[in-house]
Amino acid sequence: MKSIAALQAVVTATPSEREPSDAELDAIETESPLILAEVALLDAQIMTIDRIPNELDQQRIRRARRRVLAARRDLANRAAIVTVSGGAA
Repeated sequence: MKSIAALQAVVTATPSEREPSDAELDAIETESPLILAEVALLDAQIMTIDRIPNELDQQRIRRARRRVLAARRDLANRAAIVTVSGGAA
């Protein structure tokens, strides 16, 4: 019978592996406008989940959707520029 303790080191991450790397932090910072726009859209949708949206709610949702689309466009354009320029923005 194998001991589980022998395999524990493989499964358990060391403290240094729990922290995000600099590259991961940069990716989060790059994607943060999109993340914030998606959160705003979810907030607008959640506000109307239990009732019929009025005109103001519909405007808020449309505006939030446009922000998400704009953030996605900007992120895609930035990725395309990095790809074309060979990694240097």
